[in-house]
Amino acid sequence: MKDDLVDNDKLSVLRTVATFVVVAGTIGSVYFTLHAGRNNHSILLPLLFVIWVLSPFIILLIANVISKRWMVHARMLLYILMLIITIGSLVSYSGVLTPSGTKPAAVFLFVPLISWIFISTAYLIIKFKKAK
Repeated sequence: MKDDLVDNDKLSVLRTVATFVVVAGTIGSVYFTLHAGRNNHSILLPLLFVIWVLSPFIILLIANVISKRWMVHARMLLYILMLIITIGSLVSYSGVLTPSGTKPAAVFLFVPLISWIFISTAYLIIKFKKAK
């Protein structure tokens, strides 16, 4: 019983950290997206990019809210995924790892796509484990 309480406390801390990181990452991602599109005279195109860039973060935050009733390993996977996707996105959007000559829009198209692949894979893993 005592071990469950300790694990629950650790999971609660991880959840709090992951939630904070995702919220901060969401703000940072919007900044990087708008900064990259600052010379675009269209209103619609930057708006579409912002929506696409925000979509993985929104689904992660929704999953975080409904995850309270999930099994421990599923919540742990979610919180770790939240951290990995957010940190990876911010590093990618910052341009630190972008090869020279790459079009700026490419990273803002592919990173959310890769994030969605990770989220979908994690969802399938959780569903597969639950079915066992």
